[in-house]
Amino acid sequence: MLNSLRSIVQEVNAARDMKSALVIIVTRVKQAMKTQVCSVYLRDAQGDYVLMATDGLNASAVGQVRLAAGEGLVGRVVVREEPINLEHAEAHPSYQYFPETGEERYSSFLGVPIIHHRKVLGVLVVQQIEQRRFDEGEEAFLVTMSAQLAGVIAHAEATGVVVAPGEKATQAKFAGVSGAPGVAVGQAVIISPLADLRSVPYQACKDVDEELAFFHRSLAAVREDIKSLGSQLKSRINREEQALFDAYLAMLDDASLGGEVSERIRKGAVAAYAWSEVILEHESIFNSMSDPYLRERAADLRDLGRRVLAYLQESNQKTRIYPDKTVLIGEELTASMLGEVPKEKLVGLVSVLGSSNSHVAILARAMDIPTVMGAVDLPFTQLEGRQVIVDGYKGNVYSDPSDNLLKQYEAIELEEQAIVKGLEALKDLPCETLDHYRLPLFVNTGLMADVVRSLERGAEGVGLYRTEVPFLLRDRFPSEEEQRAIYREQLGAFAPHMVTMRTLDIGGDKALPYFPIEEDNPFLGWRGIRVTLDHPEIFLSQIRAMIKASEGLDNLRILLPMITNVHEVDASKALIHRVYSELVEEGYSVKVPQIGAMVEVPAAVYQARELSKKVDFLSVGSNDLTQYLLAVDRNNVQVAGLYQAYHPAVLQALQHVVDAGHAEQVSVSICGELAGDPGAAILLMAMGYDVLSMSATNLPKVKSVIRNITLVQAKELLAEVMQMAYAEQIQARVNRALREAGVTRLMRTAVTDEAS
Repeated sequence: MLNSLRSIVQEVNAARDMKSALVIIVTRVKQAMKTQVCSVYLRDAQGDYVLMATDGLNASAVGQVRLAAGEGLVGRVVVREEPINLEHAEAHPSYQYFPETGEERYSSFLGVPIIHHRKVLGVLVVQQIEQRRFDEGEEAFLVTMSAQLAGVIAHAEATGVVVAPGEKATQAKFAGVSGAPGVAVGQAVIISPLADLRSVPYQACKDVDEELAFFHRSLAAVREDIKSLGSQLKSRINREEQALFDAYLAMLDDASLGGEVSERIRKGAVAAYAWSEVILEHESIFNSMSDPYLRERAADLRDLGRRVLAYLQESNQKTRIYPDKTVLIGEELTASMLGEVPKEKLVGLVSVLGSSNSHVAILARAMDIPTVMGAVDLPFTQLEGRQVIVDGYKGNVYSDPSDNLLKQYEAIELEEQAIVKGLEALKDLPCETLDHYRLPLFVNTGLMADVVRSLERGAEGVGLYRTEVPFLLRDRFPSEEEQRAIYREQLGAFAPHMVTMRTLDIGGDKALPYFPIEEDNPFLGWRGIRVTLDHPEIFLSQIRAMIKASEGLDNLRILLPMITNVHEVDASKALIHRVYSELVEEGYSVKVPQIGAMVEVPAAVYQARELSKKVDFLSVGSNDLTQYLLAVDRNNVQVAGLYQAYHPAVLQALQHVVDAGHAEQVSVSICGELAGDPGAAILLMAMGYDVLSMSATNLPKVKSVIRNITLVQAKELLAEVMQMAYAEQIQARVNRALREAGVTRLMRTAVTDEAS
């Protein structure tokens, strides 16, 4: 049974579409359990459970049999959310007979729910003529099978493929994580690295004869390459290994892979897509084989596939014409890919892989481009040229949107443009409440592009300069002089305002390509200050560059990331003072910069007072602090709904930190995403935070909110929400406060629509 389970799951995962996956499920489960019937019922858009595949019942019943939750035995499995195992199914009070299925012959019934993220997606059923109860082993096998298949079916449901036969797939919604705020409506342009078999976008072939000729020319070129390679290695490999090259050549024949691809080209697909589709199908067949030797041949097939695909893509490379509203989509977007699109045409970004801290997401925020990262369910190869919506607030992507949804998002686009224009007048006005309480607003930066936008929007300083960004942009560690020049540019642009430079913060999901950190649990691993204290040569070089860059400006503050104990602060300060002394001896006219500690792990929250005795300021990183307090990976789509910045525990921790810092007379700032949330900014001000630091995009919005409320009102709101036990309750109350302050135009976080 275990071998059958592995084999079935492997085959289903390799299936190219939902229909073929369902056929594999019912056929293989029926074989494995030696039953007469296996069927799958799936939930449709109306919430009914429809017979979508069967091996044993009448095939004509597929798509015709429909049950509501609670209706029939299948509906009862849905309501109970647990298996139903019967030896006389027809005697059960919930039994409902559907003559079109021909199931009257079958007495034994075992149905198990297919559950994903607490929702019943469907029911997996086996039936048998013999009157008997399925034993514990059989029931356990089917339960395990449904649990394994739930993710695959959920993926298909997300892509809008799960519809009853004959129905037309309409708009589909895909969940990811927010990379950069904003919304964009545009045309999908798929970009992928060369020779990546799984990333080839579907395109229709314009001239079949020309495409076939091009395909065969590419095959001929690969044949020559393989023959040449075989000749070069002839003296260095044995006869058995030489046979591999002969096998490659045989697979390229028209009677083998070449013939299958030619047939698909004749049906209308371009050569590159047809080739990748055939190779991936054959690879899945090899992977599902029980013989280890044959399974290993899948690697040979992939190698051959990439060789041919490289020719098909390079030879057919044409100057791409980008539409006026380009939404760039790829499996893993890179900075160089962004650079290929004319700036005025790029309106949105979607990356299947990556997180909100990925380099591309940081660039997107700097460029003010709405972005969604980690959209793992997105069938991106099928979206070329189709209309899509990018919701960078909620991290959602919609393909083929309905007219109604399109109008809603287009209205949001216009509204945002109007808001930005209206807020421009606030640039030179102070961030001050109606009762004259002054709250400085700083910005988070990482690129020089951030600087211009920050100054244009009235930033009063930099609360977080991410020094890892220049490191990410290189293929080696930047030299001390290269760092000094970069830091000087930042410090000079904001002088005389303060610039807070965080020391190198790598690890977690921010790995340098030339300094890889591979760990089973990177967020609890070697990151932040832990890395730089273990490598003092990196830390000392960076501190020297920072302090040298501040000469004559004296507006530098140094921030230490991922602090978990007082010893780390002591060790860091010792190195910083050592560098300062050396620079003074070398003749530099510099001052000792202020030194601060980041509070982003629970340990630092509860040692905030002890840390405050050692540093000049504290800065809360609310993104990581929320993640660690709630034990929720904020870049994981599966648990994204549990990441709640308004969680009562998060608010209590934030209040504790500011109280501890002020008890020791040190200033306390916050530089996480929460600071840029207009509603949260009211609560943070009431808590007593001395500085809020955010992206330049959010600065005018936060300033507008602060200027429309009194400190007294903010403190009353804080006192009220601190008594609440639910994050949703707190969020609703804060939203009401924004409405009462007359700033509802700033509450936009996403559109509410039928797909949400």
